[in-house]
Amino acid sequence: MTTSAIEGFFGLDLWFAAAGHFVILAASFQVPYRLSWKKDLQHLMPFNRKLLWVQSGFTVITIVAFGTLTLVLQAELLRGDRAAMGLAAFIGAYWTARVIVDGVYFSHADWPKGKHFVIGHALLTTLFCFLAVSYWSLFVWNVWVRNR
Repeated sequence: MTTSAIEGFFGLDLWFAAAGHFVILAASFQVPYRLSWKKDLQHLMPFNRKLLWVQSGFTVITIVAFGTLTLVLQAELLRGDRAAMGLAAFIGAYWTARVIVDGVYFSHADWPKGKHFVIGHALLTTLFCFLAVSYWSLFVWNVWVRNR
């Protein structure tokens, strides 16, 4: 496979990865309603409730940044610029950690019941895996494979 074909593949992959981040945001905005946070969070102390909302807000900002930076820095990511590779490794590590936490820390019993939750969980986990593989693959290709 030629370098230009691989760059073309990664160029398309980065568009899908950026879009994937915005799909995650669409799903995340449904979480408070679908998981009855209004009712459940009333049982927490005000500080803990605020802490959860702040952490959730920072997670949303992080995902917006990942999608936006992927779009804005696509050329740098494809060229393998040093800072862009740092970003790719960080995003890859973030989504890898998310998949590991889902597989190791959460149990199946922790997830809400219902067919739509099972399907949603499977789709989100697939998307998280896609994102991790996309950014790690780009990183490996630029850092170890491309320049050989």
